[in-house]
Amino acid sequence: MSSRRKPDWLKMRPPSGERFTDIKETLRGHDLHTVCEEASCPNMGECWSGRDGPGTATFMLMGDRCSRGCNFCDVQTGGMEPLDPDEPANVAESVAEIGLDYVVLTSVDRDDLDDQGAGHFAQTIREIKARDPSILVEVLIPDFQGEEDLVRKIIDANPDVIAHNVETVERRQFPVRDRRAGYEQSLKVLDQVNRESDIYTKTSVMLGVGEYDHEVYQTLGDLREVGVDVVTLGQYLQPSRSHLDVAEYVHPQKFETWRRVAEEEFDFLYCASGPMVRSSYKAGELFVDAVLREGKSIEEAREDARRAASD
Repeated sequence: MSSRRKPDWLKMRPPSGERFTDIKETLRGHDLHTVCEEASCPNMGECWSGRDGPGTATFMLMGDRCSRGCNFCDVQTGGMEPLDPDEPANVAESVAEIGLDYVVLTSVDRDDLDDQGAGHFAQTIREIKARDPSILVEVLIPDFQGEEDLVRKIIDANPDVIAHNVETVERRQFPVRDRRAGYEQSLKVLDQVNRESDIYTKTSVMLGVGEYDHEVYQTLGDLREVGVDVVTLGQYLQPSRSHLDVAEYVHPQKFETWRRVAEEEFDFLYCASGPMVRSSYKAGELFVDAVLREGKSIEEAREDARRAASD
């Protein structure tokens, strides 16, 4: 692991609780994966256990092995297997069993497939919506190598939020990301969604990978220029010795400064920013839920999300 000692503010609550166990058993019963587990998310205990609601799990589609090898990610690379044609229906059934009203779907990259898995992704969205149209579906999609027809398949399935992560500032794209990814390619995906739909868009930026402040500022500006609505900023944590080293543990006060810059200067609808924030993060989901389902104002939704994150 990195030789840098983790500061006190990065202490994690271990996963526990009856709700956590119930969700895990449901997922195993349908042979499903979550990015929560595969990517070693530090918020798994909080999200799965829930506080006042049913809890949140981010389903990872198309297997647990990725065709790319990003240096920050704990998901295994290579050894790709055929898609499970029953997975879309199994995910929808699990959503019903768990009782979720807000679902997050993501996937590994599947560059080995003709459509890179876009059709499988879209079918899962449709299966969930067919069972209960009131469920809000957020998708965190790959870049599909920037192929517009494939991104359009996701748009046409009509999820409520389309997220795609730029991950880091332009200068640090490599070594952070696989060389098949790229800053401009990611911006292009987000721009297309905003040009061709009124679906909310979302992205995530990791801090602590060797970026400079002016580069974070520039990234926020670039994201807002292509119309991104929601941004999350979190601390990179090294999953193992073979992954990218942590360059810096960013202080929570600095994360708060970036939140203010994002919302007050760049006018993002919402910014979740903190050391333990990840792209699929409960506070961000609560914000979207409040706006879309409850019809609250942006300020009311922001306040509710911040309160939930600090409870």
